[in-house]
Amino acid sequence: MKTATKSTAKTTATKSTGSKSTASKSSAKTGTKAPSTNSRGQIKPKRTAAEGLRELYIDSLKDIYWAEKALTKALPKMAKNAENPNLIAALEDHLNVTEEQVARLEKVFELAGKKAVAKKCEAMDGLIKEGQDIMESTEPGPVRDAGIIAASQKIEHYEIATYGTIRAFAQTLGEDEAVALLEQTLAEEKEADTTLTEAAYNTINFDAADADDSMME
Repeated sequence: MKTATKSTAKTTATKSTGSKSTASKSSAKTGTKAPSTNSRGQIKPKRTAAEGLRELYIDSLKDIYWAEKALTKALPKMAKNAENPNLIAALEDHLNVTEEQVARLEKVFELAGKKAVAKKCEAMDGLIKEGQDIMESTEPGPVRDAGIIAASQKIEHYEIATYGTIRAFAQTLGEDEAVALLEQTLAEEKEADTTLTEAAYNTINFDAADADDSMME
């Protein structure tokens, strides 16, 4: 019986060691450091809540910085594929605004004492790809224009949510100058969303509906 117990203990220890080894190899492959955990397997927090919030704030800035720079490449493609003059003008205008927002974010990084660094935003990457898919699957005209507006508004709503959150972080951390800059960008994103809504409701969606009716006749 003692031999069996020892054998079981050795097997358990081997499994445990193997599990740790696998976790280490996995972290090495991905290039990420495995988070520290307590005895219950819970991820250990930062030393202080403030330290954790500031890190989250900077990380969020990197995320939206990548998103805005990606948009400076995506918006011209949308404008090129749109046909409605009002939509084209709105997209071109928002491109100019987005370029200003990129510069504004660089100032926010500076105020935080950090270098402006972009970290891939998976959410924005997905939204841009969705817009690309819409353009590839529709014919030029009102239906494609309606699709471009839909994709653009999803992007605007994501940005509105993101800037609202980052502004709240900055306010909590006492970054008053950054708060003012982020509020300016947030107001611009809300204005862009309103412009797209008006363009969709006043003309494009109705034109798209008429186009669908014509195809059915």
